Amino acid sequence: MRKYKGEILMLITAIMWGSGFIGMKLGLGHLTVFQLMAGRFILATIILCLIFHRKLKLISKSVLWKGAVLGAILFVAFALQTIGLDYTTTSKNAFLTATNVIIVPIIAFIIYKRRFDRFEILAALLAIIGIGFLSLQGSMTVNVGDALSLLCAFAFAFDIFYTNVFVKKEDALALTIVQFFTAAFLSSVVVLLLGEVPASITSVSTEGWYAIAYLAVFSTVIAYACQNVGMQYANPTKSAIILSTEALFGTLLAVILLKEILTAKMIIGCILIFIAIVVAEVKPTFRAKKTIVDEIT
Repeated sequence: MRKYKGEILMLITAIMWGSGFIGMKLGLGHLTVFQLMAGRFILATIILCLIFHRKLKLISKSVLWKGAVLGAILFVAFALQTIGLDYTTTSKNAFLTATNVIIVPIIAFIIYKRRFDRFEILAALLAIIGIGFLSLQGSMTVNVGDALSLLCAFAFAFDIFYTNVFVKKEDALALTIVQFFTAAFLSSVVVLLLGEVPASITSVSTEGWYAIAYLAVFSTVIAYACQNVGMQYANPTKSAIILSTEALFGTLLAVILLKEILTAKMIIGCILIFIAIVVAEVKPTFRAKKTIVDEIT
């Protein structure tokens, strides 16, 4: 069991993130988008500060501005994702969000002029075809919720890209604390501006509090903790593939708990997107095997 400690922790993270789509969908039945986000990130920030209070000493000016950038990106990403859930199904939202894996190389190309390799091109083509199967309607138009979910994938891709850049010089947990605080602050400001502040604590339904608590504890704190610890033990490529199953768990739980119906066309789209994600992530393994073969021959 200890041999697979990293993989098990990555799987727990994927399940927690996948279940988060259900938590958000159910929470939106009792709270507004920004009430749900504010509650989630405020509670998650408090929990992180209590558990990792020693990391607060590591918050320097550099960590503050980098964490604030990540927090602003995370705020935009979750806002687009959560609003998108109001207009599309949980299963579509989950798979369209997962396309952020294919978008990261595009960002690297734009910022660092890094060329695409054949695996990234293949993954992008498969993803585009999969998105077409999953989202295009009979009139060849895309649902508003699907479009927002795709935009959210771009935002999450930027979050992944800059997190990988920033954690090379800063403490990951200190950055995460500032990131969550920033997302909580921005969400709270929007709640104030929109006049959505609850009259009292009791005015929020029990189901609303349950949704906030679940998203904060399980889909945010526990998920990120398992990811951070798990990455110390698991192979990076295996980790990425396991984490990409977040979309599968989100869809599976949506069908079981929310009774969502998947058409044959949607299933084909989901399969193509998942294959695209795997192709995008296992390319280092393909390269490594090719190098070994070249050395032998």
